[in-house]
Amino acid sequence: MNKREQFLFCPLGGSGEIGMNMNLFAYGNTGNQKWLIVDIGVTFADDTVPGIDLIYPDPGYIIDKKEDLLGIILTHAHEDHIGAIAHIWPQLKCDIYATPFTSVLINEKFKEKKIDIGNRLKIVQLNGKINLGPFEIEFVTLTHSILEPNGLSIKTPSGMILHTGDWKCDPNPLIGNTINEEKLKEIGQNGVLAMICDSTNVFSPGRAGSELDVRKNLLNIMKRLNKRILVTSFASNVARMESIFYCAKNTGRQISLVGRSMNKIFKAARQCGYLKNVIEPIDPREAKKISRDKIVYLCTGSQGEPMGAMMRITNYVHPDVFIEKGDTVIFSSKIIPGNEKKLYKLHNQLVKNNIEVISEENEFVHVSGHPNREDLKDMYNWVKPRSIIPVHGEHRHMMEHINFAKEMQVPFPVQIENGDIVQIYPGKEPHVVDKAPSGRLYVDGNVSVSEDSQSIKERKNLANNGYLEITLIINSKGKFVKKPIFSFKGLPIETEVEDFLFDLENEVQKTTKSFSLNSKKQENNLIEAIKISCRKIVKEKTGKKPFTNINLVRV
Repeated sequence: MNKREQFLFCPLGGSGEIGMNMNLFAYGNTGNQKWLIVDIGVTFADDTVPGIDLIYPDPGYIIDKKEDLLGIILTHAHEDHIGAIAHIWPQLKCDIYATPFTSVLINEKFKEKKIDIGNRLKIVQLNGKINLGPFEIEFVTLTHSILEPNGLSIKTPSGMILHTGDWKCDPNPLIGNTINEEKLKEIGQNGVLAMICDSTNVFSPGRAGSELDVRKNLLNIMKRLNKRILVTSFASNVARMESIFYCAKNTGRQISLVGRSMNKIFKAARQCGYLKNVIEPIDPREAKKISRDKIVYLCTGSQGEPMGAMMRITNYVHPDVFIEKGDTVIFSSKIIPGNEKKLYKLHNQLVKNNIEVISEENEFVHVSGHPNREDLKDMYNWVKPRSIIPVHGEHRHMMEHINFAKEMQVPFPVQIENGDIVQIYPGKEPHVVDKAPSGRLYVDGNVSVSEDSQSIKERKNLANNGYLEITLIINSKGKFVKKPIFSFKGLPIETEVEDFLFDLENEVQKTTKSFSLNSKKQENNLIEAIKISCRKIVKEKTGKKPFTNINLVRV
């Protein structure tokens, strides 16, 4: 074996943040390396970036190497692992490998975008194997909060790594198999150069908990309720979905699915052979005819999303679902950090309307899909890695994971962030050898733009400072034909508007006198001068420096 051969790992997203996971692996001689992408996800924008919903990793580094890219491998179907595929794949046009349930949802994404991928999507059976160039890849069934989560054993001529993806130890996952403990032990016995591992819950003691325990408690809660019940949860958690069907049946209620993604996931699960033995859901329009004590609604919008079904129901603008005093809403999901404000607003609105709110804050109605410390201990004891590379976490999570690995006697923990290129082999211990360009792309309408794009800067400016437009109508001699026309939006001028406009008009006329408009350059100079002087006036009067546009019209 050529000693110059390298086994490399590089995260482009998901290391130093939760979400937006995208990881690269490479093997071969310098200049002749073959590459893999593992996962290709998004994160969701907050209200600091107006007009933006989705953000994904900048794939430029791997696009430059696409001739040596062997494929994209997807560990599971959560948006933070597959959500960017339709945005990035057209620039790569490589094969995609996923298990059946993930494949159904991937196909839907490409159909929505009207992208033809031909036969590029390759379905891998659970616990299946694929060979791509120097890589022997084995899918290892794990448990998580979605169907068919997989770890990946990636073997090369110089050794093997385990990429865990998202996982936890659930002894009773309800749908799908339990964690493939025997395979993980076998991988550990064969020697693992490095384990690349989920860090999300590293601060949480004990175990993440089981879906079976949540089901039992949900049933006890729903047995005591005698009015309309609405449950909101992550649509992707099919085991939780099945639990709500189970509870509905066992409390003598019908069930109705509300929200596009809830129906989409239900159909995808059915298509893959899951949810075969549950009662049939009824259309929300039909559910209106059923008495309050005989219906359960399972809704999207568990994070208070403005257009989610739960928000629309709470604001009484949903066409088919109505709630009233005495009804109960169960939030069977985690309150994701960053969403507290909009979620508590939703909770408060419900409580104000005399609707009971049950959430993880006051009842046991949710378990995480990520490993707590005892789960992590199990994985370390099975796999026995020589090195640990924490991913899927903010910097504080990954640093705590490094400390945890040291407690577990792992010889070579490696602290990384997005863009770090880690040499797993050769060498006694994996270490960062280089830095790849990394960053974020924002989905702005139908276009992907960079973090510092003009469109985002301008929209932030508009959101923060408002808008001022001035139209100047002049003749061929450069004289005003009529007074300047002013228009403004978002400026805090409630009274004395006439005085405000009078001051602006004076400023425009005063500035214009010093310019001779005989050339294009002079026109541009005048526009810039008026822009500066008018913004200064507005700043003095309102404290705002508006986005300003000057129209110069010759007649």
